[in-house]
Amino acid sequence: MSSPTKLANRFREVILNGTWIANTNFKNELDDLDWEIATAKFQNLNTIAILAQHIHYYINGVKNVFLGGHLEISDKYSFDFPDINSQQEWKNFIVKFWDDSKEFAQLIENLDKEKLNEPFVDEKYGTYLRNIDAMIEHSYYHLGQIVLIKKIIQNSRV
Repeated sequence: MSSPTKLANRFREVILNGTWIANTNFKNELDDLDWEIATAKFQNLNTIAILAQHIHYYINGVKNVFLGGHLEISDKYSFDFPDINSQQEWKNFIVKFWDDSKEFAQLIENLDKEKLNEPFVDEKYGTYLRNIDAMIEHSYYHLGQIVLIKKIIQNSRV
């Protein structure tokens, strides 16, 4: 069984500071990214900004449950975000993304090991462990997309 500390570190690795699995992380890819690249469309793919906001949406929604709130997120709204129209708006989002991710990782780390096997909100959503694992795996999936889209857009601007 995974420990809360190991899970928190795996989450931090994909979002904030790791290179073990993908040789990068969200923070490496997004921190200094120009908002025009983050919001640039390539064919029918989601933008980098939309993918980052999508992951943040789930982090924030699950974090709310960890803080004692209700599960208020829905897949049908997980790609619906206002446009980002400036570098400052992009930076504001990024700061919130990192802050919420740090807080979420700390909440994971503070969980009792027994809590990992308890139902998450409702049995139909699986356990806390399954949801944390899904958050990590889902983040890697979209990190891969972000890396590819970023390369395509940057190469097309050369």
